[in-house]
Amino acid sequence: MKQKTLSHWLIAILIGVGLCGLAVYGALLPILAQDLKATYPEFSNRFWPWLIFLWLTAIPCFAALICGLKIAAEIGADRSFSYKNAKLLKSISLCAATDSAFFFLGNLAFLALNLSHPSVALISCLIVFAGVAIAVAAAVLSHLVEKAARINEENELTI
Repeated sequence: MKQKTLSHWLIAILIGVGLCGLAVYGALLPILAQDLKATYPEFSNRFWPWLIFLWLTAIPCFAALICGLKIAAEIGADRSFSYKNAKLLKSISLCAATDSAFFFLGNLAFLALNLSHPSVALISCLIVFAGVAIAVAAAVLSHLVEKAARINEENELTI
């Protein structure tokens, strides 16, 4: 597969993921929250805090998608192993780690404020684990891309 083709596929996939994220965060979450509020009116005081909290968790996700689009553009320009891509992968790692920590601490805060249930906090640990796994994978990829860029730079200097 050529670099341009790979780049176009990556961009298309990332745009698709972004649109799915917009659908989930913008439409599905509010609809499900309204349904939950109508079914269990005793939880109506939890509607806005949880909805705003979940919307805030989307910010690092979309920031990571933007970094992914920049990486895809670099791949299309045949600069796969560059310091810029290593830095962007490090930014994705930071976004995932920050989002995981924020999500975990937010769940603990809601639990302490009696706005959550212990089972919700336990289940959210799976989401935190996935975020940490993405952060570690992006950090490892960043390290490897940086090493490859360094080797590439040394090879260009060799006559």
